[in-house]
Amino acid sequence: MNRLHLRRAAVLTAGALIGLAGVATVAAPASAHHPEPSGSYCAAKDGTVTVTWSVISSERDISGRITKLESTVPGDVTGGLAVGAELKKQSDGPLTGTQTHTFTGAIPELKLTVGAHWDRGRESHDGERTVVAQPSLDCDVPESPSPSPSSPSPSPSVTPEPTESPEPTPTPSASTPPSPSATPSAPAEPIFKLDQDCDSMTFTVENPAKGVPFTATLTTEKGVTKKLVSEPGKTTSVEFDAYRGLKVTVKYDVVADSETIPYTQPEDCSGQGGGLPVTGPAAGAIAGGAVLLLAAGAVLYVVARRRRISFTA
Repeated sequence: MNRLHLRRAAVLTAGALIGLAGVATVAAPASAHHPEPSGSYCAAKDGTVTVTWSVISSERDISGRITKLESTVPGDVTGGLAVGAELKKQSDGPLTGTQTHTFTGAIPELKLTVGAHWDRGRESHDGERTVVAQPSLDCDVPESPSPSPSSPSPSPSVTPEPTESPEPTPTPSASTPPSPSATPSAPAEPIFKLDQDCDSMTFTVENPAKGVPFTATLTTEKGVTKKLVSEPGKTTSVEFDAYRGLKVTVKYDVVADSETIPYTQPEDCSGQGGGLPVTGPAAGAIAGGAVLLLAAGAVLYVVARRRRISFTA
């Protein structure tokens, strides 16, 4: 009898272990490896459009490679962004590339689809995202009349001195023109991006080189707080683990208002999370919604910085 009981116990234990291994295999969530593209463009009066693309990796510990690069802008992408290029880990910064094309009519929707591949141990992961380029306010336009005010400055210094000695007045008049050039220019506006998949909710800020530093405090409805420190010429991001009912309130240190953004779970997530990241046009729609959600914060940010500059001047 004792041997019979031992045999039954051994069979039940082996069956339980096999069942648990099967559950662990099925329930394991898919890794959310994906590229994170963004884009902005400047349009000249003659219809020439210059698009700047930027792609950063979602992974912080391993590098991948670009496997797909499809753009609706005619012509090749120049720069470091190309098929086969190494997509380094997130802390090493993004890959960038540009495209230039002259449109005869209205500018169409400028899209870029990026695919990437990662090898993590014995597992391989592929991800793909699509982004729509947004118009940029930081377009450098060469100004020809700028050197003209410098030319009259030497002429009065030479003419009045030999003719009339008692006229020291033109010297203060020559000092007055530099005052308008000393007025500070408006800072460049940063680009805000929200990326949502089945496992995470990521806030990314691309601060242009002519931008200003600022800090954003992000707090969930459960009280979890993270800070996003943005510096000119750098791209920074903050990530939260995704779950149903997640809401993140964004508060900037330059304005008094705040913005609360709820988490929107993609349609292809089964159960309470897990699954592959959203790709293709759906990802573009989420990115477009993120721009609208963060537009109020961006406008308040620029207004506050301009007021501060005019106040100190």
